[in-house]
Amino acid sequence: MMSETIPVLNLGELEERACAVLPRMAYDYYAGGAHDEVTLRENRTAYERIAVLPRMLVDVSARAMDTTVLGQPVSMPILIAPTAFQGLAHRDGEAATTKAAGTARTLMTLATLSTTSIEETMAVATGPVWFQLYVFKDRAISAALVRRAEAAGCKAIVLTVDVPLLGTRERDVRNKFSLPEHLSAKNLWPMGLHELPEGVAGSGLAPYIASLLDATLSWKDLGWLAGVTRLPILVKGILRADDALRAIEHGACGIIVSNHGARQLDTTPATISVLPEIVDAVAGRVEIYVDGGIRRGTDVLKAIAYGARAVLVGRPILWGLAVGGEAGVTSVLEILRKEFDLAMALSGCPSLRSVTRDLVHRF
Repeated sequence: MMSETIPVLNLGELEERACAVLPRMAYDYYAGGAHDEVTLRENRTAYERIAVLPRMLVDVSARAMDTTVLGQPVSMPILIAPTAFQGLAHRDGEAATTKAAGTARTLMTLATLSTTSIEETMAVATGPVWFQLYVFKDRAISAALVRRAEAAGCKAIVLTVDVPLLGTRERDVRNKFSLPEHLSAKNLWPMGLHELPEGVAGSGLAPYIASLLDATLSWKDLGWLAGVTRLPILVKGILRADDALRAIEHGACGIIVSNHGARQLDTTPATISVLPEIVDAVAGRVEIYVDGGIRRGTDVLKAIAYGARAVLVGRPILWGLAVGGEAGVTSVLEILRKEFDLAMALSGCPSLRSVTRDLVHRF
């Protein structure tokens, strides 16, 4: 249950409660975006500029939102996005989030920079889990992570491609972001790379990322990754139709339209604004997903109408985790499920198949 007796009505109220319980450095790390946070705001407001054109006199007495993602059944097109260092929000971290995903019968995406290891996470998983991967300068590190994810039972690899260097997150610089002593990047323990540097002038995360990740990453490396694993590979961080097509040409089985939660390059477009163009260019060759700014069930409806197979939700999951642990994450998923179900009913959509592009209009 939530930490207070009165349940929250929406995810905005939940963020307010999370802000009240989290240390300032942790809240700013989760909530902040790059530079002036223009894209951070745009991710949200872009949804508000899309109107829903509901259909009338449609029998919506029975509604179904279950679907599949890369062949894995889920109860709704609402998945959990990869977010790092969940132990900052709650002592149970990624394990609690994974349990909640299983309870909701949806999908969890585990971050490379998680405070719970792949093996610990998969030990409590009761639903599908994807593993988000960064490509390290030492390819052997990335290959080892992929092999561990595959051996543990993860269903796909989500390759993040928008972090050749870390974006400037001024909140983290101001707060001199670091991890408390009891937390580290547990997946990197075997390589001795689990601790952020100490005594840096600003955020400890930026030099850590610069020391590990490979800024030479290119399309040929997608082929290298495909040779390392039998798992399907999704490419996360695509904002252009031509890049989506290149990803498919190099073996991607799915595309995640993402601007990294507005934490990398500021003034990039909101993800929902570029989703239709990418969907049209891909023309059904692979499944397309979207994250960024999703806070209401109507946002889910709009993303599905524009062609997304499902959405991935990040920050609200962290707010639920901070306020109520596993139960808090479950509450987030149920709030979105109920709002999406109501949006389907009120727009005349008894099934996901009926959520089509004529349902939405930009103004």
